[in-house]
This record gives sequence, C-alpha cells and structure tokens, in this order.
Amino acid sequence: MPDLLIELFSEEIPARMQARAAADLKRLMTDGLVEAGLTYAAAEAFATPRRLTLAVEGLTGESPTRREERKGPRTDAPEKALEGFLRSTGLKREDLEARDDKKGQVWFATIETPGRKADEIVADVLESAIRNFPWPKSMRWGAGSLRWVRPLHHILCILSENGEARIVEMDVDGIRSTDMTTGHRFMHPMRVQVHGFEDYAAKLKRAHVILSAEERAETIWHDATQAAFAQGLEVVEDKGLLAEVAGLVEWPVVLMGEIGETFLDLPPEVLQTSMKEHQKFFSVRDKTGRIVRFVTVANRETEDNGTTILAGNKKVLSARLSDAKFFWENDLRVAKDAAMAPWLTQLGNVTFHAKLGSQAERIDRIAALAREIAPVVGADPDQAETAARIAKADLSSEMVYEFPELQGVMGEYYAKAAGHPDEVAAVAREHYQPLGPSDDVPTAPLSVAVALADKIDTLTGFWAIDEKPTGSKDPYALRRAALGVIRLVLENHLRLPLTPVLEAGATPHPEPEYHGDERFPERLSMEEVLSQKTGSAWAIGRSVLAFLHDRLKVFLRDRGIRHDVIDASLAMPGADDLTLLVKRAEALSAFLTTEDGENLLSGFKRAHNILRQAEEKDGVEYSFGPDPKLAETNEERALFTALDAAEERIAPAMDAEDFAAAMSALAGLRAPIDAFFEAVQVNSDNQMIRRNRLNLLHRISAACLAVADLTRIEGG
Repeated sequence: MPDLLIELFSEEIPARMQARAAADLKRLMTDGLVEAGLTYAAAEAFATPRRLTLAVEGLTGESPTRREERKGPRTDAPEKALEGFLRSTGLKREDLEARDDKKGQVWFATIETPGRKADEIVADVLESAIRNFPWPKSMRWGAGSLRWVRPLHHILCILSENGEARIVEMDVDGIRSTDMTTGHRFMHPMRVQVHGFEDYAAKLKRAHVILSAEERAETIWHDATQAAFAQGLEVVEDKGLLAEVAGLVEWPVVLMGEIGETFLDLPPEVLQTSMKEHQKFFSVRDKTGRIVRFVTVANRETEDNGTTILAGNKKVLSARLSDAKFFWENDLRVAKDAAMAPWLTQLGNVTFHAKLGSQAERIDRIAALAREIAPVVGADPDQAETAARIAKADLSSEMVYEFPELQGVMGEYYAKAAGHPDEVAAVAREHYQPLGPSDDVPTAPLSVAVALADKIDTLTGFWAIDEKPTGSKDPYALRRAALGVIRLVLENHLRLPLTPVLEAGATPHPEPEYHGDERFPERLSMEEVLSQKTGSAWAIGRSVLAFLHDRLKVFLRDRGIRHDVIDASLAMPGADDLTLLVKRAEALSAFLTTEDGENLLSGFKRAHNILRQAEEKDGVEYSFGPDPKLAETNEERALFTALDAAEERIAPAMDAEDFAAAMSALAGLRAPIDAFFEAVQVNSDNQMIRRNRLNLLHRISAACLAVADLTRIEGG
C-alpha cells in the first residue's frame, strides 16, 4: 500500500490560522479519499508559516469496483418515464432486466462502476480541497481565479511505495504538482527532491525547517528558559504567545535583550502587555518580579549571533515603551491630582448599552447593589460603595484606551495613587473575576461584594431588555456572568439567598413587558426589595434565578453530580441559597451511590406509587397520622418504631443543615421498609387496616421528602 505526501507551499500563513488549516486539510483529504473508496491506516497534518503538509500512511492503491442495483418504472409505464430512467443510469433498454414485483413487472438496472487508481482519486480530491479550502480570509493574485490565504507557489504530491515515489500528476491554475519542496527562505532557499515523508522531514530539517509546530514551541521554550536561568532570571509563561510565535518562524532562534533602564519602573503588566501585543516578545523577570529583559525569537541564524536583530528590536521596543511611559505618567497625574474625577465624569458620555444607559449610570446601580450585598459577605457598606464607584474609572484612562486588556489592573494602580486603601484599590482588578472557569475567584469581602453586584447588574439588566442567550449565541457573555456568580458564592461559602439580591438588582432597570399571571413573592427582604417597586422586578429575579440554576446544573455535572440529583435538591426550600443547594446535592449524590441509598430509593418509590394510586382511586388524601395500635404484624410495628427514630433524627439534622446525618437517618429505614413490603399486604380487605397502612406509607414518603424530593430521582 502506498503512502501519500502532500505539501502546499505558499507565502506566509498567519499564525492564528495554521492549526485550523492543518486540521482542515486532513479532514478534506481523508473524507474525500474515503468517500471515493480508498482506505488508509493513519494520517497526520503539519503547518509552518509557509507550508501545509499532510502525510497519509497505508493508502489503498485503487478503489474497488462498485455494483449498484436501481429500481425503475414498471414495464408498462409510459415511454417518457423509461427514457428518464435510462438517462439517469446511462444505460440502454437492452441493459435493463424485467423482474416480477408485487405491482407487476418492473425494470431493474445494474450499474457497475469500475475502480479507479489512487493517483487519479488523489488528484481529484486534492484539487477540490484546494479550490474549496475554508480559509477565514483568502485572496486572488495574478490573472488566475484560484483563491488562497496567500499566493500559492508549489504543490508537492507524491505516492511512495517500497522506496520508490511517483508524482501524482495534477495542475491547479497553472501550478503543476512536483516531488520538490523548498527549504528555509533565507538559510536554504533551494529546491529539494523528496521520496517520502521521512525523507521529506529529514531534508527539511537539514534545510533549516522544523516541520512540527509542537517541536518549534518546545525548542523556543527550552532555549528561552535556559538563557534566562543562566542569568538567574525567569521567563514569564504565556502559552498563547508561545503558540503564536511558533507559527511565525520555521527555524526558531531565541535571543535575549535588555529593556532600557528608563522603562524598568513601569508596572510589570504594562511592560509585559506592550511587549507581547506589539512585538511578540516574552517577558523575563528577576526574583523580585520586576520585568528586566525580553526574549525575541528570530527566524534565522546570523553571523553576529543576533546582535543586529536585538539592536533593531530594542530600538522599536523603546519607541513603544516611550508611548506607554507617557500614558502612565499622564494617568498618574489625573489619579493623584484629581482623584480620578475627570475619568468618572467622562464615563457619563460612554454608552454601556443603548437601553441600559451610560457606564456612569451602570456604576451607580452597581454601587447601590454592592452596598446592599456588603453586610451579607462581611464587607463595610460605605467602603463597598466607594470601591464600586472607582472600580471602572480606569476605562477612561489613556493606558486602558491603548491596552484594553489592562482594565482593572491599571485601575488598582491608579486607585492607590489616588490615596485609596489597598483593599479598596484591589477591587478595581478583582471585581472582573472570575473571567473564566479556570480564573481565580476573589476572596476579599469588598471584592466579592462588588464582583457580585457587577455580574448581577449585567444579568438583570439584559434580562430586563430581553437580550437573553439563545442557543449558542451569547453576545454579552451572560453565561460567563452566571458562572461567575455561582463560583463567587460557592468558593467563598456564602450563605446568600439570591432571590432578594436579584430583585434588588432588577429594580433600577427598565420594566419589561410580561404576559400571563404574575404574583408577588411571599418572602421579601433587603429592605423589602428596595421598597418593592413592581412585580416585574420579582419576575426578572425569578427568571435570572432559573438561568443560574441551569448553569449550576452544568457546573455540578462537571463535578460528577447527576442532573436528577440536582433536580431533587432544587425542588426543596431554599433553592436560591446556592451553598445550601450544593451541600444538599452532594450529600444526596453520595447517599445514592451506597447500597442503602439505592434500596431506600426503591422502597420510597414503591410506597409513594402505591399511595398515589390509592389516593387517585379513592379521591381522598391519606395524610392523617397512622395509629400503631392498628398494626397487625411485627413488621408493621417495627416500621412504626423505625420511623419514630428516623424522624427524631431527621428534623434536627435538617435544621442544622447536616444532610449527611439526615441521609444516615433515612438509611435506617431501609430494612424495616423492605420487611414491611415483604410481609404486609397494604390493600387489606379490612378498610380500617387498609386506610391505616396507606397513612403509614404517607409517613414513609413524608420522611423521605423532608430530606430531598426523591420523586425526581430516576430509577428505584
């Protein structure tokens, strides 16, 4: 079986597109080959700045002959129907066969498609892949019609077997396939003939091209960290930048340079961001955390070991950092001399959303809500309001205008410069967190209060204007905001009933139009939900809470808790207290994995179902206390005793929120319930006894439902 090697050689492919392009080439080719009847053993794709490569092992030499039977019209059908069938099959009348069918005789055609050589199939599939390649952006050049991300220069396409290789002949807009590749643009620009993938990869490396992006990244990181270690320094890890730089070079050469002394006092985040965004440099820090060097990656070796390259890079970097230094010094003056007041005023002219007002109006809402949340999370309300009012001031600063990713980070520096305490200043950076599932969650009470207020204002605001996430679309990152609320509450072990908080967050927002029956909540708080504006605040809060519950289900499923366990916990009182809810779900999940839990669930379901069927049949509710004196069997009496003992333990355990103890008490009911159903006939002929036993089943059901809504648990 031959091996296939393809290389599409072009001018520079943007680094951000390379990994996807390699995957697309592999998908288009392998899918096309298989659809055409060829099979293969393995396939691997590679990308460098100038080439996409695909290596396919164990490709079959030709596709099999295919036979297909196709049913046509009846033999007595109109002539035009037969002519249409013949055109579709490409056969003549004498090639058809008449066969008996349940509706009479029918024409059948046997179509035989002969197999094709792999060379022919590969050429067709590759040309189709090239012409229909899904580049995010592509271009035309010269007089041809072909589109590619950058001008395509060469196509290498060979099939190799037993040490011999042959070119797969093809021509795409005048670009003919060959068995030649080209080495490094500067260090080995000559053409090289190859005979297979191993020969290709080895010759490319000798021509100063590392084919694997992973190998280039490993080389860069190894050389950079070794160079830093030799000077007692450390490279700041940045996996995204590493992957990008690995896509900019074919032969990485790591060089370390110095940052001008005049820039070393800039905040490390400013240095790191400026070097990364503008120059694609890695930052190198000393043991104190100061950024003191940079690492750049050249695409070639030079006779002066990179001295000229470093000099040029340092000159460009100095110009960039001069701008950053100018922004920093100007911003510091505004922070120190005017306590950031001009920035806060400017935010009144910045629209947050057309229907939700300006950034300044949003800050007012967040500050008011943070003040209400503060006592619950252990923060001072006055400080929480102050922190919320300055947390977004840096959005008007020159530095954040230049580097938006530094919002919050610069805010902390400027707040300190304005004289605010460290814990207030830290809110500017921390209130945006968590930004994602792996981001840190703030723990300082002030930061928690403002972070919650910020995210809740976002959720309730967009709910109020009916801009909820739909399907995969979430333009305002509301799922991320919801996950942020969940993590802030759970990871800080907050006992925070969310219903009044969400209603308070919804109160300042526009009133949406609601249809259907609406009622006010029975439980109010947070100063009667800020004097109870209207029922719409309740409706928004209720809807956002349901959304939070949906996101919590996803969050808990990732931690191994089943959806039905979550539903059983959500159905219990206090479901807006996420910490309580998760505590209950974790205890129930652990209990149901035990033998006692499984058997008790089965006993509960049996008792609950018999009781429900009897109540539906009789039209009454069997919820009156059963009388132990009417017990006729030892098993009944034992169940009464077990229920007395369990209920005595369950009530205080639930009051103490000791769900594990409550589950343990339920476990004690397993054997008595099993014995009861084994020995006792519930539907006795004696109606008094029957009624007493049904009331006893209600007591079993009530004892279990006091802990969790087991009716929502699957199985049992």
